[in-house]
Amino acid sequence: MELPRVVVGLSGASGMPYALDLLQALAPLAEVHLVLSQGAKRVLWEEMGLSPKDLYPLAARVYKDSDLGAPIASGSFQTRGMVVIPCSATTLAKVAHGLADTLLTRAAYVHLKERRPLVLVPRETPLPLPTLRAMVQAAEAGALILPASPGFYHRPKEIADLLGFVTQRILDHLGLPARRVSRWGEGEAPG
Repeated sequence: MELPRVVVGLSGASGMPYALDLLQALAPLAEVHLVLSQGAKRVLWEEMGLSPKDLYPLAARVYKDSDLGAPIASGSFQTRGMVVIPCSATTLAKVAHGLADTLLTRAAYVHLKERRPLVLVPRETPLPLPTLRAMVQAAEAGALILPASPGFYHRPKEIADLLGFVTQRILDHLGLPARRVSRWGEGEAPG
């Protein structure tokens, strides 16, 4: 059985542990096509001590953000959806305004124009008015804004539980099976 394709874009916001958790969860579920912005490479190192090469085993293909001729830049490249995690305020503003000057923003634009799921995962706080307006505009264009804001009803005991909550919500919106933490009303999380 062929795995569904999912594009994952990492931009230069804080929150790389969320990105790594998602990539690890997606690896057995999807053919991951990964693109990292220049800012993402720096934050990945600053937050986790990792380089982009450390993520290569979690993706089927990894693209340069400058490669606007990559397959993920075309609407004819079929995917289940795209996730931008973490989504910086700059990337969010570009997506909201249809600016496609990098591969990451072009792939996001393609998902909007093709009406495929586009999940934007901002982590910044507090949120200034221009960012809030960009969120509204991106949502009106068809993106799902899914803040990296974990719930606590599943009684998280460690950071992995908090990351898993957000990852599970993303996988749900991509229509991929997820059982990272217990859902509301389901009791304890699995083993």
